[in-house]
Amino acid sequence: MDKGLLDLHNLLRWILLILLLLSIYKAYSGWKNKKVFSPGDRKTWLFTLIAAHTNLLIGLYLWLWGRFGMLKIPAPPEGVTKSKFHLFFWIEHPAMMILSVIMITLAYRVAKKTLPDSTKYARGLWLFIVALLFILVAIPWPFRHDIGRPWLPGMG
Repeated sequence: MDKGLLDLHNLLRWILLILLLLSIYKAYSGWKNKKVFSPGDRKTWLFTLIAAHTNLLIGLYLWLWGRFGMLKIPAPPEGVTKSKFHLFFWIEHPAMMILSVIMITLAYRVAKKTLPDSTKYARGLWLFIVALLFILVAIPWPFRHDIGRPWLPGMG
């Protein structure tokens, strides 16, 4: 089950990144072209929110009870901060991803408020960009030594 959830978590990462890039594009073009905030924009932001929260829930399960979960295996004897693997997967990755989901949630909340459309687009744009940066830093890319994961499930 852990392998399946880890693969799903990996696959959802790509869906989230695509939706996040689409949300950034829509926010930027809406802000720059002074568009009216449309129901389509709100739906795109909603799907980004759903993908982020779904991936967060799977990630929280893996963080606590997964194959290397905090509640499943003991901490390394040298300490969590001395192990690159444990420091990344037990502290850095979860913290950055939770912050990114908070940014995405705040961006969607902006869409629901009665604000001028340009303000919605501008605030959403910056919140989505910050979320994207947090996610890109916190992903265990294959080229990262000691913590890298494959590009897609089943590739490694």
